[in-house]
Amino acid sequence: MLLAANIALSVAMLAVFALGAGGIYLWAKRGEKQRGLLMLAAAIVILANVLIWTVPNSS
Repeated sequence: MLLAANIALSVAMLAVFALGAGGIYLWAKRGEKQRGLLMLAAAIVILANVLIWTVPNSS
């Protein structure tokens, strides 16, 4: 189970970088503001999920 969780977190972080870079590219270079911002929002949501998963338990 631990291996699967580590792989899932790694894939999620790769998705964050890809969505962030793609969103910035679409917004800045191609002028597609709506799609770029949606990709950046998706990256922020996935990043928040990764941060929640990695916070240690209080017990």
